[in-house]
Amino acid sequence: MVMASVSDATSLTVPEMLKQLQGEDASLRYYAAWWLGKFGVDVATVAERQSIVSALIAALTDECDRTELGGYPLRRNAARALGKLGDRRAVPSLVACLECEDFYVREAAAVALGQIRDTAAVDPLKALLAGGVAMATLVPGRPHLVQPVEATIESLGQLGCPSAIPLIEPFLAHEMPRVQFAAARALFQLTAAPIYGDRLIAALSNEDVQLRRSALLDLGAMGYLPAASAIVTAAVETSFKLIALHGILSKQLAMDAPTTEPLFQALDQLL
Repeated sequence: MVMASVSDATSLTVPEMLKQLQGEDASLRYYAAWWLGKFGVDVATVAERQSIVSALIAALTDECDRTELGGYPLRRNAARALGKLGDRRAVPSLVACLECEDFYVREAAAVALGQIRDTAAVDPLKALLAGGVAMATLVPGRPHLVQPVEATIESLGQLGCPSAIPLIEPFLAHEMPRVQFAAARALFQLTAAPIYGDRLIAALSNEDVQLRRSALLDLGAMGYLPAASAIVTAAVETSFKLIALHGILSKQLAMDAPTTEPLFQALDQLL
């Protein structure tokens, strides 16, 4: 059986993808987890959605799909899908994934817990920051830190956890700029202090385009309105600018703010 391409993904059905997720072909199961997270919310019935969540939770403990280095690709995709679905029934299983030996499973679970926004995840996420900046070092021979601190910090910001502020603040001085950005983003969300948003605006002038993109997307996720004009003129691709401005606009609309007209004008200018 050939895995469906993204272009014809919308022609598939929830029952087909659930059957595929519970099959034996690792690549098809991986794809099914992605599909259910991407399309499940929009096309599934209430009963099907419950089945989707249950099947994805079961996939979080899969032992069959494992890489030579010991990673669990299906678990990663299942965690990502559960975050997009936003069902709180997944929280205990995602919390358990924070102890998985696979860094990328821990990272996906941390992101998902922030998306679901259940305060039951606060203490387990805070535990990943134990040891502070001194702990947050690169694993020898691997391209990632000991713990997924960037994702963890961002999720604690999403969860609105003031008790995490003392844990997050030291990461403003971490050696990796992206971790600094995550800390600034979370601290703005937790304190509304402009100093953190302004710090990310300054990062839009960084000589590294990857870091400019990262700072721009963080500003969008924060909904930091004073960043709008800097986003429009930032030296990054238009697609990134549109994502960031849409994030700010969504935040302002949710707050019923009266200052959205300049944002619509900025979006029109870029389109």
